[in-house]
Amino acid sequence: MGEKKKFIRDSVYGDISLNKFEQKVLDMPQFQRLRRIKQLGLINLIYPGANHTRFEHSIGTMNLGSKLANELELSEDEIELVRISALLHDVGHGPFSHVSEGVLSFPHEELTKYVISKTSMKDYLEEKFDIKEINKIISGEGKLGPIVSGELDVDRMDYLLRDSYNTGVAYGVIDYERIISNLKLTNNLVLDIKGVQAAEGALVSRYFMYPSVYQHHTTRIANSMFRRGLKKLINSNEIDENDMYKYDDMDMVSIYRNSENPFVRDMITRLDNRDLFKRVKVIRLENFKNPEKLYKTSQETLRKAEEEIAYDFDMDKDYLTINIAEYPRFDEMKTQVSVDGKLYPLTKISNIVGALSKARFNIPDISVYVPKEDKAKFEKLKLENYLDLPEINKDKFHGIHYDQIKLF
Repeated sequence: MGEKKKFIRDSVYGDISLNKFEQKVLDMPQFQRLRRIKQLGLINLIYPGANHTRFEHSIGTMNLGSKLANELELSEDEIELVRISALLHDVGHGPFSHVSEGVLSFPHEELTKYVISKTSMKDYLEEKFDIKEINKIISGEGKLGPIVSGELDVDRMDYLLRDSYNTGVAYGVIDYERIISNLKLTNNLVLDIKGVQAAEGALVSRYFMYPSVYQHHTTRIANSMFRRGLKKLINSNEIDENDMYKYDDMDMVSIYRNSENPFVRDMITRLDNRDLFKRVKVIRLENFKNPEKLYKTSQETLRKAEEEIAYDFDMDKDYLTINIAEYPRFDEMKTQVSVDGKLYPLTKISNIVGALSKARFNIPDISVYVPKEDKAKFEKLKLENYLDLPEINKDKFHGIHYDQIKLF
């Protein structure tokens, strides 16, 4: 008889099995903390059902990693290594997930490596695994790295499915089984031509989830308000950024509420009561000839523009935020597709993906936010007086129309 396994009932996949070693890891305080870290940070202010956690996402990622490892016909040892790496890939995430990460001087993967390599978790993991191998996979390195952290990885597949399910936004429903069954492992994960349609669906899903969920304009200001408070806490040494792996969402809210800084306390009060800043200026990046130029704008330049606008409109600079939507990277476009023994990037194989590569700047924008009580002051704000914006594209509608003709 084989080892008796435990099953966890998951809302997305149904029963997910765990062996005894994985159960022990799951019960460790470092992993249990993830129950108290919201997967989507503050997005439940926009979608009330978005209360799922890094805990369930990590288990779901392990489940998909296991399915893919089996499909790739890896050895039993490699399958177990993929499973534990996928399970632990987010164990270092800070409170409210990527919201707090936006303030740190290092990515959450560095804290994950620290938790795995330096805390009490290390001794138990080393009874069965090489810690360095786990950290390599989490970083996307080596033969097995692309399974957990690559262009078309199981981490991305799970969060699209899970975020869609919990927000109620249907765009994230993808045919993950079709994708998994058509992936092969060479020097990297390679997609068979038969899986292109499913990969197109995944990319289109993420394209629409971007403005609807991840970079929704209300999401962005809630994140900005939280981050501005966190930055002040770190600068005043009320929080050590190197200790972020110790805190959960509740810890952070408590620190905000008890801070000596009145601005920090005001930010959490506003977030508690959904009293969010409002947009007073919006410029869509599709208006610019070279929208990528805007992403080269330094944080120092943005802060200086905020100070100048705040001074000119007679308000506290801490309460005015210029926010640029995150760069629409869409790494899935780089996925290599196998056609008759030759490899081609997905953008060359798929007209849909090629069109999305051009269209990705249709969605992001640069916005100015202020408290609603100050909104009336900014009716005549001209952002170009304070920032060196890219040149306006006067032929944009003709260009978009031409691309749509080619696509359809």
